[in-house]
Amino acid sequence: MMGEKISLNDMNAGETGKVVELIGGWAMQNRLSSMGIRPGVEITRVNPALGRGPVVINAGGTQTALGFGMSYKIIVEVEK
Repeated sequence: MMGEKISLNDMNAGETGKVVELIGGWAMQNRLSSMGIRPGVEITRVNPALGRGPVVINAGGTQTALGFGMSYKIIVEVEK
């Protein structure tokens, strides 16, 4: 069963999804890849959506905070 594709910003706290696309240039993709965020990786959003603050995620056992703009360009597939 296919899931819904949404941006990381649209995920709820505690929701897990699989990265399916990174919208951005090679520099952003390399930076995210160095943090373990690349297509195929499962990530869980840790904090609730509160305005335009940082988005805290857990990817591969590592907790990372991303800026609102960068997290908006990470497309994940979640089961709805």
